[in-house]
Amino acid sequence: MTVRLLPCGRRAVLVEVDDVLGYQAALAQTPPLGVEELVPAARTLLVRFDPAMTSADRLGALLRQVSPVDSQPVDAHEVVIPVVYDGEDLTEVAAETGLSVAEVVARHSAGSYVSAFCGFAPGFAYLSGADPVLHVARRSSPRTRIPAGSVAIAGEYSAVYPSASPGGWRLLGRTEAPVWDVERDPPNLLPPGTRVRFREVS
Repeated sequence: MTVRLLPCGRRAVLVEVDDVLGYQAALAQTPPLGVEELVPAARTLLVRFDPAMTSADRLGALLRQVSPVDSQPVDAHEVVIPVVYDGEDLTEVAAETGLSVAEVVARHSAGSYVSAFCGFAPGFAYLSGADPVLHVARRSSPRTRIPAGSVAIAGEYSAVYPSASPGGWRLLGRTEAPVWDVERDPPNLLPPGTRVRFREVS
């Protein structure tokens, strides 16, 4: 496993690693002294620390010794999201992957996903675990407005748009599930580590 450490201000180290979730799970099991927060992204993990308790050099020496562990415990919370598969890009995705529309729907709804990290907008969870056949590129020309609740794919990830926004992901369908609700505690339905399944509905 390759680990690259980059300084990130006086209070954080950015770790570039292949298995971000497994690496984060290992740190969460045995947090090094002074670590205050772990913030995952697609290929990096930001490790925030208290400089009064440790230093970047001391922490870096410990981080180089960490080995990823299983990042999906069997008792992890699972959310089932009902989806109407009628997205604007469904036919295009089918043609690009060599599948029928029904096969795209079947493969997407059969996947077992995990919220790898959140970004782009509050509540926008990048869900890993998609069938490799459905790994398609983003649209060459992003849309100026995608409705809230749109279920989409791009690259190796699936996502549910938490609010109306611009975006270039391929739209497969829509859901009424509120993935971000400021009146809920916590507001994010799909925080990192959450297991997710999509269920086709009419």
